[in-house]
Amino acid sequence: MQIGLVGLGKMGGNMRERLRNAGHTVIGYDTNREVSDVDHLSDLVDRLDGPRVVWVMVPAGAATQLVVDQLGSLLRHGDVVVDGGNSRWTDDEKHAKELHARGIGFVDAGVSGGVWGLKNGYALMVGGDEEHVELLKPIFDALKPDGPYGFVHAGRVGAGHFAKMVHNGIEYAMMQAYAEGWELLEKVDSVDNVREVFRSWQEGTVIRSWLLDLAVNALDDDEHLERLRGYAEDSGEGRWTVEAAIDNSVPLPAITASLFSRFASRQEDSPQMKMVAALRNQFGGHAVESADKA
Repeated sequence: MQIGLVGLGKMGGNMRERLRNAGHTVIGYDTNREVSDVDHLSDLVDRLDGPRVVWVMVPAGAATQLVVDQLGSLLRHGDVVVDGGNSRWTDDEKHAKELHARGIGFVDAGVSGGVWGLKNGYALMVGGDEEHVELLKPIFDALKPDGPYGFVHAGRVGAGHFAKMVHNGIEYAMMQAYAEGWELLEKVDSVDNVREVFRSWQEGTVIRSWLLDLAVNALDDDEHLERLRGYAEDSGEGRWTVEAAIDNSVPLPAITASLFSRFASRQEDSPQMKMVAALRNQFGGHAVESADKA
């Protein structure tokens, strides 16, 4: 299958490679000419056969809106745009309406997998009309992990990004729990091998997870996380999750507290945020700040 891919950063570049490895033809465009297959977005569209499918992997907000606007003027009736970035679900509804007026389909795809997705596959949470999702099934099948899991058609437009938002909210709370436990273990005198305690939890315990595995990776790199500053950004999806909870009167004390803890990390060098920063770097390649900046 042919597909255009706009945005060839950490995620988009690896997705292009995974799709090509599965036998699909991918025409990639990026403002970084060194990684781009074409010079202009219009060149990408021209090289695709109809019905064209263009997958967008750029930052949420203004950047995504700009690309959607450009594609709206370049694509034709029957073509489909996929937003695979971390857009807010309410933006999906707006984009779908704008493109629908031109006869262009729209699918929102929440994508999880970070820098490990090329090897392990990406978990995909998708929203949109059944006909558009079915058209994209070969692409979804190539991107998802092997086996029966890792893909869901969550519902109508916006459902994919809403599901990914909740996924990220849960991720916030899980990372915070590991971070709090790690700090407590580091604090007491009786435990003198915290890294190996974490490692021992990787098998046979109810809290084993991929995040725990990544925590052990981080501790193997820097046993007491002394090289990191206790500072962690939030991508915005944690905030949106809390806002949605308020709008729907759903109590989210753990997720809300984990978001506020990240805010606290910007006020002081928080030991807990060293672990959160390390985990974000491990699973997503997110930048970390050196301890000497504190």
